[in-house]
Amino acid sequence: MTTPAQRIADVFVELSGGSAGTPLEAPELLARLARCGPPLLGVHAVGTVAALDDRAEPQVAGSDDGAQLLKQEALKWQEGPGTETRRSGRPLPSIALGSRAALRRWPRYAPRALELGYTHAAAFPLRSHERPLGALVLLSSPADGPVSEEAGTLAQSLADFTALALIRERELQESRTLSSQLEHALVSRVIIEQAKGVLANSHGITMDAAFALLRGYARAHRRRLSDVAHEVVDGRLRLGTED
Repeated sequence: MTTPAQRIADVFVELSGGSAGTPLEAPELLARLARCGPPLLGVHAVGTVAALDDRAEPQVAGSDDGAQLLKQEALKWQEGPGTETRRSGRPLPSIALGSRAALRRWPRYAPRALELGYTHAAAFPLRSHERPLGALVLLSSPADGPVSEEAGTLAQSLADFTALALIRERELQESRTLSSQLEHALVSRVIIEQAKGVLANSHGITMDAAFALLRGYARAHRRRLSDVAHEVVDGRLRLGTED
């Protein structure tokens, strides 16, 4: 029999990428967090939203169609518990969506959530040392009642873990991009050196003069130096000293 502690551990393993430990990309990570949340936290639905930087379009996920729709509308309206928590970086305890306070606070979000069958909401930030990356929103139905303090504590732990996983994925992507750029720069440099050698040998000129010839042609024809060098090395382009 699976114990509550084992279920919690299994969710953390799943959010980390499973037994392979391969970091999940942001959309899949948010989707898994939303999917695993309701049974673990004792709520009807879970919504997630995150953006890795201020310029990126926020990504949302919901445990069901209603939660997904509500997150999208909250993003459009820029209101709701998730929006507040993303801005402040502070958790928002359970609030009754039918209360006067909630209806004044979120004039579009609260009625829409009630229409979808949600009576209470709580939100927890996906925290990083730089700024909040997003929010985890818990939505309960009349049968669930208010979000418990115990569920909130676990939800914040899940949110913190997810934030760390998102940062890890971003760093991995940046590392891959940098490696690709460095590899491309190295290959380009090698090709350019080879092209200089071809020109120096065929025209009996120095390597510096060969580079000037290569660079002059690339600039005159508005082409990348590495592309011109490739064609020289492959024999598809023959440059004379008059070029």
